[in-house]
Formats: sequence, C-alpha cells, structure tokens
Amino acid sequence: MSDLETMPAEVIPDVDVDVETEEPSVAHIVKVGPGESAAAKVLEARINGTPIEALCGHVWVPARDPKQLPVCQACKETYDMYKIFNDGLRDSPGD
Repeated sequence: MSDLETMPAEVIPDVDVDVETEEPSVAHIVKVGPGESAAAKVLEARINGTPIEALCGHVWVPARDPKQLPVCQACKETYDMYKIFNDGLRDSPGD
C-alpha cells in the first residue's frame, strides 16, 4: 500500500480578484442576505481586511467613512428596484 496523504479542503471565497485599492470615488451599497446587517458586514470587513461586494457587483475592502462620497448610481438603481418588489425596505439603505 502506498503512503497517500489527504490534505484538508481549501475554501476559496467567491469574489472577483480585482479588489479596489485606490481611494474610492463613490460610496457603494453593500450586498447582504436576509437577516444580515450591512453595518455589521462592513465593520467585520474593515477589521479583518476582507473584501465585500456591492449591489452593483463592485468588490472592495472598506477602509474609510463613505458618508462623504456620493452614492454609486448603479447601486442606487439596484436598491430602488429591490424596493419596488419588496415591501418594508427603507427609502434609502442608510435610513
């Protein structure tokens, strides 16, 4: 019998490889699942340095306060579409 060694499975996150590293020009709306908090997800990503995905598909590692930037138009349009089909969503994600 040969010496066969089984290695543990490697989990690779399903995100784009191109992560934004320069200063952001717009603030993106974070993509979250049911019951998830966008604020908690951003905080966790800032602490761990892990990338997160926006509604527009943009992937980045949050590093600064986005309140001083204009909202990404593609994210806003996607959020507005979700709002039409889902009762109970706020007028804007930050409300």
